Amino acid sequence: MISRISGKVLEKGNNYLVLAVGDICYDVLIPSAVMQRVDEFTSPEGKINLVTFHYHQVDQNKSIPVLIGFLNEVEKDFFEIFITVSGIGPRAALKALNQPISQIARAIDEADVKFLKSLPGIGEQRAREIVAKLQNKVGRFGLIRDSLAIEVDTKSKDIAEEALLVLMQLEYKKQEAQGMIKKVLENHPDLQTTEDLLNMVYKQSKPK
Repeated sequence: MISRISGKVLEKGNNYLVLAVGDICYDVLIPSAVMQRVDEFTSPEGKINLVTFHYHQVDQNKSIPVLIGFLNEVEKDFFEIFITVSGIGPRAALKALNQPISQIARAIDEADVKFLKSLPGIGEQRAREIVAKLQNKVGRFGLIRDSLAIEVDTKSKDIAEEALLVLMQLEYKKQEAQGMIKKVLENHPDLQTTEDLLNMVYKQSKPK
């Protein structure tokens, strides 16, 4: 299983990159929402590091390996959650994610079916299924600021400390993040996981 790939960009299409890794070239499919920021993460020498989702597409009697690339783990995490919705496979998700992930996450949280059905390949029924499956589960992705690089310490036992780490990596100032976390924990001292805490931070940060 290929989980990461680093190489030189030889070719860039609308939804793919061709990367040279040594003497081997790889086709890596890229969601439009991610492709919009690829240049920011490409070195002057044309090199880029990607986190990848690797699966096999079964076509008749063939099994074709496919790599889908992301700039960081949080984008891949959202993709993997998104494809848990019935009827949305990796190819459909690749096509649908043409808006910033933070906007899609907010639309899910707010049950904005109109926005969701505007995504390529997502009709009204599928949009409602996305909301039913994922609402209240993707709040932390709504906290993303467009320039991000997240590695979450999932082994941390202190959810407040872990949430602080995530918010700082999302480019929130430490004092600001601490205040947001403190406010949530004062109102919801029974939260058990970092994800629940971040969901509540997201909800309290939304404009009234």
